[in-house]
Amino acid sequence: MNDDPPVSEQVPPGPSGLPLIGNTRQLASNRLSFMTESAREYGDVVKIDFARGQDFYALFHPDHVRHVLVENNEQYVKGEFFQNRLELLGTGLLKAEGETWREQRHQIEPAFHPDRIAGYGETMVDFSDRLLDRWDTPEVRNVHEDMMALTLEIVADALFGVDIRDAETDVGDALGTVMEHFRRQTGRPVDIPEWLPISDNRQYRSARETLDRVVADIIAERRDGEDAGDVVSMLLRTEMDAETIRDQVLTLLLAGHETTAQSLTFTSYLLATHPEVERRVQAELEDVLAGQPPTVTDLADLPYLERVVRESMRLYPPVPGIVREPTTDDEIGGYRVPEGTTVTMSQWVIHRDPRFYDNPLAFDPERWARTGRDDRRPFAYFPFGGGPRRCVGDRFALLEARLVLARLLQSARFETVPETALDLSPAITLRPAGGLDLRVVSRE
Repeated sequence: MNDDPPVSEQVPPGPSGLPLIGNTRQLASNRLSFMTESAREYGDVVKIDFARGQDFYALFHPDHVRHVLVENNEQYVKGEFFQNRLELLGTGLLKAEGETWREQRHQIEPAFHPDRIAGYGETMVDFSDRLLDRWDTPEVRNVHEDMMALTLEIVADALFGVDIRDAETDVGDALGTVMEHFRRQTGRPVDIPEWLPISDNRQYRSARETLDRVVADIIAERRDGEDAGDVVSMLLRTEMDAETIRDQVLTLLLAGHETTAQSLTFTSYLLATHPEVERRVQAELEDVLAGQPPTVTDLADLPYLERVVRESMRLYPPVPGIVREPTTDDEIGGYRVPEGTTVTMSQWVIHRDPRFYDNPLAFDPERWARTGRDDRRPFAYFPFGGGPRRCVGDRFALLEARLVLARLLQSARFETVPETALDLSPAITLRPAGGLDLRVVSRE
């Protein structure tokens, strides 16, 4: 007689943890390695104990990701864990659910229409030129800081019509504090109340106040200024209340530059450590652009540049994992997923899975040009998520990454130095811990 429970009642396997705190210590120690090892040892659906009796189900197969994000997307929401960690963003597009999200998406989408995005291209190149003017080559630069400042300037000008250079240091410092706060919260066995007057909470509150002040200044400038067709002016013409407009502007400001900055940072690192790839990119730029600034229409003739960006986002996905929560019981991979369980899907693990990528740890842009196995199944690659809630700014981000890189690489190249070290800090996004030092050398 078979005493095994029916499939719908089976619980996924998973790593053992400690009493009360479960696997929290392992996650805090090295989240990326822990998730990779868990997938290797326990399979495509893994139960992870996140302390306090809170189970996470980690999904490591593209078909399961598709199930959650596409096939059963109406059954899944961002969930309590995500909402609590990102309460800073209020009810902005990233956090909204249901009809509220649909209305907000409808209101925001015109700003990211392909025709409108194409109009941002000149802005992206112009601000890249400003960064080149600040580089006194050859010199060692914290490239991460440079890319964060650059993408912040671009999103502020393109989407909001404001010059944010006077506030970019404050925004960068505040965002770094917020990300570190999230990382620490995730690594704790218990949530520490925000009102508790510990150093971490004080720094976080100060960072929030800084971001609120910058956003308030942006909104005030657009409210009092001429309607230039920017996103803030567009939002002010809707029936959104002041708090919701604040949430949307903050969401677009942070999400609109954070992930692209990480992509540019990691791509710079990969080019510095793979000079043969950088030389090929520069040869393509010379052949196509002949020294002229890149334009949106030029990008179709720069396929290798696009492959470099895609491959960089495979190896170092700016968002290393996303979470959802089922509103009713579900079944994935033969396991019951109870209502309210936090489900996490790891781009970091799936993007590096040898089942879907030959030599997965190699930086190989040409894998995107090959046919056969590299025509892999959907959701073996999902840097922008997928389904109805795929990132609304994905086209903006890809356009920006390619144009910025093209313009920078026309004038400079990146080299490693003894102090170059890529220590990763995964929080909501994947950041280089402590920044990234590279030598910037003029091509002349």
